[in-house]
Amino acid sequence: MNDAEFEAFVRRFEDMVYATAVRLLGRAADAEDVAQTVFLRAFQRFGDLRASPSAAGWLKTVTRHACLNQLSRYRNRWRLFSELASADREADQTQYAAALISTESPDAQLDIEERRQALEQALCRLPDHQRVPLVLFHFEDMGYREIAALLGVSLGKVKTDMFRGREALRAYLEDVDASR
Repeated sequence: MNDAEFEAFVRRFEDMVYATAVRLLGRAADAEDVAQTVFLRAFQRFGDLRASPSAAGWLKTVTRHACLNQLSRYRNRWRLFSELASADREADQTQYAAALISTESPDAQLDIEERRQALEQALCRLPDHQRVPLVLFHFEDMGYREIAALLGVSLGKVKTDMFRGREALRAYLEDVDASR
């Protein structure tokens, strides 16, 4: 193996690994630690990954698992909540998410970027048990059952945490809008 070849591999995927980690962990320093761990594992398996078309998927999966391990290692175990979210609430949330960005605005691109930044800040403010399922659902395209299985919690807990997380995000974004 050639060091320059591995460096090029890291440069190709470092943004994806870091973005996934920071969204899940909510802190840049923790995301950097996880990214280092992921690329250490990639270095150990570089012979297999070098020309693999599934290298990006492998890195994303390893990143996701490393983040979840980090969260469970340094935080209290998930607390179980009763099921509060219903199917209609999920539909309401979907409608709200679709209405977040106004494409009718003449400054649509600026509005989109400001919204993205506000959303990233709001995500970082959420507690881990709310942020992680939201990120897995919206950024990693995982389903509720898949998230529950991955996190080792009930489906009701996932739905509840996502509902509460969305409510907190909505309140934060409304505060941001009101301050404009």
